[in-house]
Amino acid sequence: MSELQQPGRGRMNPAFATILGTNEIASAVAIELHRAGYGVVLSHDPMPPVIRRKMAFHDALFEDSASVDGVRAERADTGVGVRAGLARNGVMVTNLGLLDLIVLGSIDLLVDARMNKYQVTPDLRRLARLTIGLGPGFSGGTNCDLAIETRPGKEGQIIQHGPTDAPDGVARPLGAVAAERFVHSQVPGRWHSAIEIGTRVFKDFHIGYLGNDPIRAPFDGVVRGVVRDGTEVPAGVKLLEIDPRGRGADWTGLDARALVIAKAVSRALTFRGARLAETPPHPHLVK
Repeated sequence: MSELQQPGRGRMNPAFATILGTNEIASAVAIELHRAGYGVVLSHDPMPPVIRRKMAFHDALFEDSASVDGVRAERADTGVGVRAGLARNGVMVTNLGLLDLIVLGSIDLLVDARMNKYQVTPDLRRLARLTIGLGPGFSGGTNCDLAIETRPGKEGQIIQHGPTDAPDGVARPLGAVAAERFVHSQVPGRWHSAIEIGTRVFKDFHIGYLGNDPIRAPFDGVVRGVVRDGTEVPAGVKLLEIDPRGRGADWTGLDARALVIAKAVSRALTFRGARLAETPPHPHLVK
């Protein structure tokens, strides 16, 4: 088993994992890696906006409490703050970008979990000892070392060579509804809402305003996700999600699909074990 697979053994410092994104999938991956002994930093990207914030570490960026499944994340604004958190095997959330994090030291594992389905996907290879791309736009061996499928029904499949499925715009069912549980922004604007995730709402309940336009619940249910108040959003992104399942609704903890994908990231580490074992050791983050 390679050094990367066992970050806590034989090293003075924890292995350094960088995750792009602060959504529920990125957060599930962070928890999986943290529990495996990694120091983890999640780098925020504003697109697409995070809605399932009680299943994610996103709100740590705003100094709110951010704990998921018993794991707490802390905000770091500087490289010094990131270094200190990683030295404690912590989970850090930052607005620093990938270029800012690369200069801190060699990244052992880079996971792109931003889920930017319709944007140009960067080539991550050679930016870290192992790079993994999650979801549409990634192709194993082409723009990342390994790709992982996120499409409902196929989530967690590891692809060493070739692309993941292109987005099809089909939402997985939740209770008796699918895509209709989401409300999208029709125009760009600043989002305002005082409604907390977990609030019980009814059809046409006023959730918030996008600019001057009122946004209402599409049916009865529980608010499972909503963009943070004050966020500037473009047209065509999800503003909120309503869970129709009544007492069966969930809006906290690890999302089931996100957990499957996070477990796949752990499995993916074994696919490159032999190559990683032969890789010369990189300088540690903390001397």
